[in-house]
Amino acid sequence: MHALSITHADFSKEKLLSLAEDIPGAWTGMRIAGYLLMLSGWSATKVAVLFGMSRVNTTKWCHKANTEGISAVYDRPRSGRPSQFDERTLKLLDRALTSSPKKFGIERTRWDGKVVVEYLQKQHGITVHVRHAQRLIHRLGFSLRQPIYRFVQATNKGVAEHVQTIKKTPIRSSRRIEKNDPVR
Repeated sequence: MHALSITHADFSKEKLLSLAEDIPGAWTGMRIAGYLLMLSGWSATKVAVLFGMSRVNTTKWCHKANTEGISAVYDRPRSGRPSQFDERTLKLLDRALTSSPKKFGIERTRWDGKVVVEYLQKQHGITVHVRHAQRLIHRLGFSLRQPIYRFVQATNKGVAEHVQTIKKTPIRSSRRIEKNDPVR
């Protein structure tokens, strides 16, 4: 069995290197690097081992390059439901998370998934599940952990000097204890 090779006339090192400068993105860069290695004689299996991925992926890259040419470097638009959150909504949510939920008519003291769901429903008309709201909180850089208040602890610094300055006074009893006192 012979090693797969890229044979499409539109695929060259020069075109790939110029694309690598123009296209940002890690996966596209890895794909371009893989194509460059295959063009220089590496097998799809060796490229897969180098990048720590499946050999099937690199052979698919090779077949795609042979059928589509240089356009194989680009990702196709993926199907799926468009996001309900545009940049404006995310910025408003980010600003809201920095203030109290009470400011938006929600009678809670701190933000959590349920409160974010309620805020999004009231303010933006967006319905999401609690888990998705929690992911949004994390994506915006906030934490769901309740803050822990820590008190500053005293140190032993200066204790010896303080003890020497304290004047000791005897403890006075308001009641004199007698020898025959039955309370004892």
